[in-house]
Amino acid sequence: MILDVDLTSPVPPFEQLRRQLASMITAGTLPAGHRLPPIRQLAGDLRLAPGTIARVYKELEAQGLVTSRVRTGTVVQAPRRQPAAATRDQLDDAARGYAATARRLGSDLDAAIARLRATWPSLPAD
Repeated sequence: MILDVDLTSPVPPFEQLRRQLASMITAGTLPAGHRLPPIRQLAGDLRLAPGTIARVYKELEAQGLVTSRVRTGTVVQAPRRQPAAATRDQLDDAARGYAATARRLGSDLDAAIARLRATWPSLPAD
């Protein structure tokens, strides 16, 4: 599992991590039953405060993407069919993340859209 936090981004580290993990879970990159790293370990690896990671895990649990237990840690839940509004929210989150990254890299809107269009056909169909 590779997570990337850009401390220069206007998006807070908490939100960057929440979006990345939520995307990995809903895409199936992190399958049901996968155990996420303990809070302190992930905080140390990413050089963030443990409270930041705890908040991410709490939000993911509120979304029904993970469950947290004292002895077993935080585990990915089986995906469930999501209503259209939730899907729209996830697409909005992904679009904001992509737009922020493209802008940070110095791309303009037309170039960013062109890269998305070029990449789309190479993605596997679900």
